[in-house]
Amino acid sequence: QVQLVESGGGLVQPGGSLRLSCAASGNTVPITVMAWYRQAPEKERELVASIGRNRRTHFLDSVKGRFSISRDDAENTVYLQMDSLNSEDTAVYFCACLILNDVYWGQGTQVTVST
Repeated sequence: QVQLVESGGGLVQPGGSLRLSCAASGNTVPITVMAWYRQAPEKERELVASIGRNRRTHFLDSVKGRFSISRDDAENTVYLQMDSLNSEDTAVYFCACLILNDVYWGQGTQVTVST
């Protein structure tokens, strides 16, 4: 069993920054891909960013140049640094990890960009 615990969400003003963290525990070896998804009200969940064990990354077009993703395999943790946030980034952000052939999800953390 694998547990994912996210942290770092909150309320931020437009143009601000937040850093999300997601720590995996349990039977986590190996974590092939670590990723962040988000879901805004009345919208489908979308992939924001992902990072493989080889550190290859993928980003949603709308966050390129503003968000970065990194992982610490020693700590089984993935980070999402979000800069230049705008109202369209408001959503619940979910951490996801691909371990062997299974995908595990965190409980989600709310990010609200507003004045």
